[in-house]
Amino acid sequence: MKLTDLRGILQYIPRFREKVFVIAIDGAIVTDENFSNILLDIAVLRSLNIRVVIVHGASAQIKAMADAQTMKASDLDGSGITDADTLKLALTAANRLTHEILEGLSANDLRAASTNAIVAHPMGILHGLDHLFTGKVERVDTELFQTLLGQGIIPVVPPLGFDGDGHTYRVNSDHMAVEIAEALKATKLIFITTTDGLFSQGQLIRQILASDLDAILAGKKQEVIPEMLSKAIYASAACRAGVPRVHLINGRVDEGLLAEVFSNEGIGTLIYANEYQQIRRAMKKDIRAIMMLTKNAVASDELVKRTRAGIEKHLQDYYIFEIDKNPVACVALHLYSEQSKGELACLYVSPSHENQGIGRKLIQFVESKARELGLHELLLLSTQAFTYFQSKAGFVEGSPDDLPQARREKYDQSGRKSKVLVKKLNGKSVEAPPLFLKV
Repeated sequence: MKLTDLRGILQYIPRFREKVFVIAIDGAIVTDENFSNILLDIAVLRSLNIRVVIVHGASAQIKAMADAQTMKASDLDGSGITDADTLKLALTAANRLTHEILEGLSANDLRAASTNAIVAHPMGILHGLDHLFTGKVERVDTELFQTLLGQGIIPVVPPLGFDGDGHTYRVNSDHMAVEIAEALKATKLIFITTTDGLFSQGQLIRQILASDLDAILAGKKQEVIPEMLSKAIYASAACRAGVPRVHLINGRVDEGLLAEVFSNEGIGTLIYANEYQQIRRAMKKDIRAIMMLTKNAVASDELVKRTRAGIEKHLQDYYIFEIDKNPVACVALHLYSEQSKGELACLYVSPSHENQGIGRKLIQFVESKARELGLHELLLLSTQAFTYFQSKAGFVEGSPDDLPQARREKYDQSGRKSKVLVKKLNGKSVEAPPLFLKV
């Protein structure tokens, strides 16, 4: 997405205005040269009346300080054992990072405050090991957070918790971010890390259902690189706790935060708690989106030109594939009920979402819909993509004689000489795509 394209951003503003985003930033990112750009992105979010909470880690700084003092820190990520010496390092590192964040926010004319809003208690003895000064979140002071957010102040939360007796405990920042996101009913939890996201077999996972991530963590945990394991575990936990969207992005990518929030494709990995993708029947407001989606395909003669009036006349035939309420693909099913035939038409997927199986899902949907309507045959006309439909969707080449008479007349008049493809439909349903089918 071009971030200069205000129309691309404006469509999100009504959904995000006055919503809470919890942004969890690795300590290594706070000291990275790109952190100033992240702060600019946060300033943009605040200018759009998005409420932001910043949680930061400190493991990179604790390791660096321990190495400089030739001492071995007992724990780096706040989930193992924290002895007294490591707690001292954690306090020093966390306070420095909090101060650095506050400085950066001030430089961008943003009001912020460090808080003691995390009430923690000792993690205790686990498997016979006393975790000493490692803590876990007991309670989030939501009233304090809401007061700050209501006044336009950004809470900055270090990886530290406090008990009622004034003791300080080191808390895993990922765990803390999830607890805050749940307590504040955040719309998004965004982990800003040093890697591009979650990977599977060397490929970046662009989006994954939380239950599918749970399956990976249960049976294929080794597929998750060690530095992202905590993020994966807590991202899944956040979804189970009611946070709709969790994002994992690389904080070293310029404008990465805005690109992730204000574009459909994003730059990292999205873990979603409910069905993020869906097919629904097109509405009048979608006509412009259909025309814009298919514009390039019409220009390259892949699709026949359709007028606004023509689409509106047959609008009940069209379906939209949405990602986060934004149309990224379309398809139509034209009915010839007297002949028990249907035509799969106007199938197009935005280039930004190619190779994600969306076209196949739309074909499966149309095929299932045709069976549901009692049709015996599905037709389609293609000038350039016929091999795809033959190899991937089971269509075979037919002839113009297979077309219903009314459709045959339009075919002859067009002069496009498209190939006619046919698929016989039996009573069995194809495997339903994993979507909400809003029809």
